[in-house]
Amino acid sequence: FAALTLKCCFLPQIVQEYERAVIFRLGRITDKKAKGPGIFFVLPCTDTFVKVDMRTVSFDIPPQEILTKDSVTVSVDGVVYFRVSCPISSVANVANADFSTRLLAQTTLRNVLGTKNLSELLSDREGISHSMQVSLDEATDAWGIKVERVEIKDVKLPHQLQRAMAAEAEASREARAKVIAAEGEMNASRALKEASLVIAESPSALQLRYLQTLSTIAAEKNSTIIFPLPMDIISHFMQKK
Repeated sequence: FAALTLKCCFLPQIVQEYERAVIFRLGRITDKKAKGPGIFFVLPCTDTFVKVDMRTVSFDIPPQEILTKDSVTVSVDGVVYFRVSCPISSVANVANADFSTRLLAQTTLRNVLGTKNLSELLSDREGISHSMQVSLDEATDAWGIKVERVEIKDVKLPHQLQRAMAAEAEASREARAKVIAAEGEMNASRALKEASLVIAESPSALQLRYLQTLSTIAAEKNSTIIFPLPMDIISHFMQKK
């Protein structure tokens, strides 16, 4: 009868599959292990419990005004994905694990990006995100938090800087285009020189080239009038000179 009475004093509680319950008995955590999922029992007078959500949580890092290593002010925001890995640590070691992780993500974003140049910030987002994820994960490990992923969402540059970068990129493209055109002219001149040497060795080759040019012009069906002049006549006058 006494055993039955003791069992009736326990109150049943239920937590969902994605939840865990941290039970305090007279101010101390019982069993050093969270309860759940499913049903568990607590004493109505001595026990209190805290439910902890174990699902992955995502939140946006508000836009942060950051001064880069090369003294450029940019506005950067991001997103963080994290979950509770140890329910007891998340309850016993920090007052509000969710809020503390959010604040730490903002300061970590500023600290990491403050060590990067603008070019690194624009071209190496994946590396910066990984560096932030590692730093946050190490800092929140004592809170029972596992930071799974960090992503840089947007980098906003001042309008004057955007115009300056656009002008610089356009000038760079024009310079590359001029270099490519100059290289093409040089290659073409070399090819023409080699062709002239070949034609000079064989007079009939020039005549064949002349006939090929006539054939090409005739295929275009235009109104150009061509008076063919035999190359033998020209060579005859050149020999007299």
